[in-house]
Amino acid sequence: MKSLNGREIWFLTGSQGLYGEDTLRQVAEQSRQIAQALNDAEAVPFRVEWKPVLTDADAIRRVCLEANADDACIGVIAWMHTFSPAKMWIAGLDALRTPLLHLHTQANMALPWDSIDMDFMNLNQAAHGDREFGYIQSRLGVPRKTVAGHVGDPSVAARIGAWARAAAGRAEVGSLRLARFGDNMRDVAVTEGDKVEAQRRFGVSVNTYGVNDLVAAVDAASDAEVDVLVGEYEDVYKVAPELRSGGERHDSLRYAARIELGLRGFLEAGRFGAFTTNFEDLGGLRQLPGLAVQRLMADGYGFGGEGDWKTSVLLRTLKTMSAGLPGGTSFMEDYTYHLNPGQELILGAHMLEVCPTIASGTPSCEIHPLSIGGREDPVRLVFDAEPGPAVVVGLADMGERFRLVANEIDVVEPAAPLPNLPVARAVWRPRPDLRTSAEAWLTAGAPHHTVLSAAIGAEELTDFADMLGVELLVIDADTTSRQFAKELRWNQAYYRLAQGF
Repeated sequence: MKSLNGREIWFLTGSQGLYGEDTLRQVAEQSRQIAQALNDAEAVPFRVEWKPVLTDADAIRRVCLEANADDACIGVIAWMHTFSPAKMWIAGLDALRTPLLHLHTQANMALPWDSIDMDFMNLNQAAHGDREFGYIQSRLGVPRKTVAGHVGDPSVAARIGAWARAAAGRAEVGSLRLARFGDNMRDVAVTEGDKVEAQRRFGVSVNTYGVNDLVAAVDAASDAEVDVLVGEYEDVYKVAPELRSGGERHDSLRYAARIELGLRGFLEAGRFGAFTTNFEDLGGLRQLPGLAVQRLMADGYGFGGEGDWKTSVLLRTLKTMSAGLPGGTSFMEDYTYHLNPGQELILGAHMLEVCPTIASGTPSCEIHPLSIGGREDPVRLVFDAEPGPAVVVGLADMGERFRLVANEIDVVEPAAPLPNLPVARAVWRPRPDLRTSAEAWLTAGAPHHTVLSAAIGAEELTDFADMLGVELLVIDADTTSRQFAKELRWNQAYYRLAQGF
């Protein structure tokens, strides 16, 4: 994990020349130890790169510019070990475009009560120096996360790790290329969006390709490649007898494999990390892509059904943020409700495309009719989602801004078997309850397509939204309809005022 995709976090330490070379050597040694402690922390997923102690404005400005220019650097942690006069930081902070975390810590966890003297006080005065640094960040309006506590505290490392994952998500979306095969579903509003503004705000490039461009790649897959992939299916999944070699529907499984080979090759050749499909625009495809989409999502690709590129972007971003963590992340849609009083649940699913990373067991590879799309019966993986805490997140274009809405949930086992539901699904209990959750979601104008993740939570999402300057509304156990409506009104005023600054 520490070398995941070559990403790294830079560790900057502030001081000044007033204290002399002996003190600065101690500052450097102790700051190296802090950086190493973060490197050793399992919760911090990326390598922490220590940088020489900063004692003047020119060095600070240069390192901030270097952080901006280095693609490997996804974030900067700053700590004022001693007292670093904050006017030295103005030019650097003003130039910094990389996510910033202000770590308020110190080298020692406990005070040496019996030996403490003024030399110790002068060396270990982050309590003093970080307040100076906090002032200048606030004066300049620098977005950042502030974490206080000793790095030996696991909760401190966990919060830094959450921020680092958000920074990885920001870096990913900033260079993401997304391929849309066809347009979005006709007459649907929420899957529309401003792709130019998305590139300006997030960095993602969203472009459309003809479905028959994909068909050409599908048709080009060789029989030998199909043989290998079909063999993998039969080894990994519980393949229905009619789909297995010699079965009456085996050709359908082979065509599903051909779709995967063509789609994967198209995405790899174009360096795309996300894509969309649309059942209304299938060109020469014999099946709506199901199994192929599920497997590509499991490998980390973003996906949105019916041309929903915003959800595809969000899925790829959250998969990047959650890499290496337990729990899966999937494209999802609120489909229908169980409304028995006191037992209310949401059943989430989609036509075919739910990611097997959230499965509670080995998925079953099946073939069933699909009443829309006008093509052959598609192959898909069928399973129930693993129970446990999770979050569902939606991204909507509100016209003047993008809005993220997240609902903390608890995935549960279905109340009874679902023998006649031929798709993968998740059943969950939203927090604080279905009525409050649904009213808040609808009031916020949040979308029906979402990303369900059992790997990340509200802290990572909050850090991510802050880095991008995007609105985030969280529906959790403490949400009330009245307070949520007030938050919406406050946000409306804030974001409209902020656009004028």
